[in-house]
Amino acid sequence: MIPGSIPGLQTTGRRLPLLAGAASLLIAPFLFVGGPDWASGPLLKSAWNLGHILLFALLTLAVRPWQWLSGWRLWLAVTVVLLVLGIGIELIQGGHNRDMDGRDLLRNLIGSWLVIAWRPLLTSERRNSLGEGLVAASVALLLCFELGATGMVAARQWQVHQQLPLLYDFTHQDPGAFWTGRLTVSADHSLNNAQSLKLDLGTETYSGVSLNNLPADWRDYETLSITLFNPSTAPLTLTLRINDVAHDRSDHAYNDRYNTRLTLGPGANTFTLKLADIENAPDSRPMDMSQVRRMGLFAVRLPEPRTVYLLDLRLD
Repeated sequence: MIPGSIPGLQTTGRRLPLLAGAASLLIAPFLFVGGPDWASGPLLKSAWNLGHILLFALLTLAVRPWQWLSGWRLWLAVTVVLLVLGIGIELIQGGHNRDMDGRDLLRNLIGSWLVIAWRPLLTSERRNSLGEGLVAASVALLLCFELGATGMVAARQWQVHQQLPLLYDFTHQDPGAFWTGRLTVSADHSLNNAQSLKLDLGTETYSGVSLNNLPADWRDYETLSITLFNPSTAPLTLTLRINDVAHDRSDHAYNDRYNTRLTLGPGANTFTLKLADIENAPDSRPMDMSQVRRMGLFAVRLPEPRTVYLLDLRLD
């Protein structure tokens, strides 16, 4: 028996690096091809990112760096190598129209650290030190943090799906998980909801917001209702655009989505739009009303900054 090994695990121990290496070769190409794109939803992106942890755990099992190093030298060498390798991967991904994500570097490290930290506890006959146990527990907590983050995204997406006919739940305190653009939660001018969203519009060519995380399936409804409040005495014209997943994955042609102008007078303004018009807006195809992906609201070349409040957004 090999010293420091557990009886019955010798055969498995010899095969494990080969199996881990083979699995790594199968998984590694997906760092650069396939997977979620810009049009994919938050849950798919979050779950896909967990693959970094799995891949680098398998790579560590395949390479077995503890053959040459131990103690702090092992931890330092693996960490430095993975940081350099991870930065290189992120740069290559950026050149292949994939989003660069610095947090992937941490996920790579977690995968490798898990193997390095837990291997002595699971395979050694000697009594492990308290420090080794604390390190292993700390790495496990990092893994739980990543799994928990994906779990929170899953819970949030379930809530988004369940909130229909509301397209946005105005009870959220952080609109950043749903919208992009300059907007903040406000207690001003709210009607049926406890609060509104304050949109700050600038003087750039296009200034506005985009709802990127919204219920996708609109097939059971007939109209879209949007209520806005214009605090100024001067009218304000906004453009509303809506598109499906297919548009996101195309060349974003203007005539492949729904576009309309909303002219706001002073005070509250409610606009009711027929979903049939939205579905038939693309020139060469019907919009997929089961896969609505994005809604934008913006102004064009304003002569001065303006403010508008979004009070309600729902289907009927």
